Amino acid sequence: MKNLIGNKWVDSSNMNVIEVNNPYNNEFIDTVPDATVEDVDRAVVAAIDGSKIWREKPIHERAEVLKKFASLVLEKKEELAVLLSKETGKPIKEARGEIANVQIAIPAFIERAKHLYDEVIPAGTEMGQEKTIQIVVREPLGVVAAIIPFNFPVDLFCQKVPSALIMGNSIIIKPSTYNPLTLTKLTELLIDAGVDYGAIQVVNGDGPTVGQALASHPNVSLISLTGSTAVGKQTMASASSNLTRVTLELGGNDAFILLEDGNMDLAVREAVWGRLYNTGQVCCASKRFIIHNSRKNEFISRMTAEIQKLVVGDPMNENTTIGCLINEHAAIRVEEQVNKMVSVGAKIVIGGKRNGASYEATILSDVTKDMEVAKDMEIFGPIIAVIGFDSIDEAIEIANQSSFGLCGGVITENMKSAFYVANRLECGGAVINGASFYRSFEMPFGGWKDSGIGNEGVMSTLDEMTRKKTIVLKNIIS
Repeated sequence: MKNLIGNKWVDSSNMNVIEVNNPYNNEFIDTVPDATVEDVDRAVVAAIDGSKIWREKPIHERAEVLKKFASLVLEKKEELAVLLSKETGKPIKEARGEIANVQIAIPAFIERAKHLYDEVIPAGTEMGQEKTIQIVVREPLGVVAAIIPFNFPVDLFCQKVPSALIMGNSIIIKPSTYNPLTLTKLTELLIDAGVDYGAIQVVNGDGPTVGQALASHPNVSLISLTGSTAVGKQTMASASSNLTRVTLELGGNDAFILLEDGNMDLAVREAVWGRLYNTGQVCCASKRFIIHNSRKNEFISRMTAEIQKLVVGDPMNENTTIGCLINEHAAIRVEEQVNKMVSVGAKIVIGGKRNGASYEATILSDVTKDMEVAKDMEIFGPIIAVIGFDSIDEAIEIANQSSFGLCGGVITENMKSAFYVANRLECGGAVINGASFYRSFEMPFGGWKDSGIGNEGVMSTLDEMTRKKTIVLKNIIS
């Protein structure tokens, strides 16, 4: 595949490429260009021109183009799901679900945009302004750069791209180098649907080169990045030289709190889904399982039984429930983190073995609240670290000791206790009677502390994608 820069599908200017392989069996799939800083410059110039054309189209015309795009995705849903599964290593059923989310996101952003009306400050609202009317309008930012990670590329494409386009911006997509093919295909479909050349582009390439070139470019108006906290901080530093806006959805080490009265069936069901989905490669997955000491052994026993039922194997197999990690390097990293925790006293109850890019679903017991995994060690894999507590305030203290603050969850039958915990968790989202792995397209989604800046979601993204202007009708009233 090639990059889309301006109106042409092109190689990188130095002709370098990145190989994309299936992480499960290491089979070669395709290549993408490894773009240069010069390629980024050309894309930004084209995006400036493209935004001037695209922004002049009324919202209803942009909406029709996005609707056509959604219909094209629907026609090719299986082809796209197969490609996503192969290049990512996620089970084919999960890949299908991710492709299906296009049909949720597109109509939602369209309807929100159509009903995001201008605001009027009537004459006389403020003393001395009896003859003046003020109209507050939203205008496009210009050029938006979307830096998208490997774990949920299509879902995050759906959060960033349609929201930018419906509000009249042009957008440059920078996919992960590990699995850029599906997003490149989606870009093709946006062009087929009628998005103007320049208004949508895809520039594949190494993150430190392409991502940071976009972040530091003076003609990029917004960087919308989902990724690690380290990359987010680097990106924010690069963007600061031009006062470029940033929205950053970063790492997490979410707490899953099971109070003494919590429903164990519910807790186990939510823990399996909320930790092991996408083989644990989820920013808002529950990662620290803070379990009341009176229920801890039962939780570990029940979770062990559920893990033994999982079908681990080829992501393209319809029965597979656990695929592999994005690559062998990621699996080695998980292996090193688990071994480090074992070396300081944690015990492996089940799992703990790596095979290439695959790592077994693993339960760690005897984890104490002073260990790294109970604080700031984010393990991006299928690891369940169980930490005991005795009082509700101790559970909250453990949850809040992390520098991360993406999401959290609490399981309890007592709604007073539920809201007591939810109101005190230092994070952007608190789920009652569920795992922290919850993200609807409608809700504002974003982290506190080292987990990010800004929010995404139908309720908030369109504000991030626009800037306000006040048109003053001075002394218009006689």
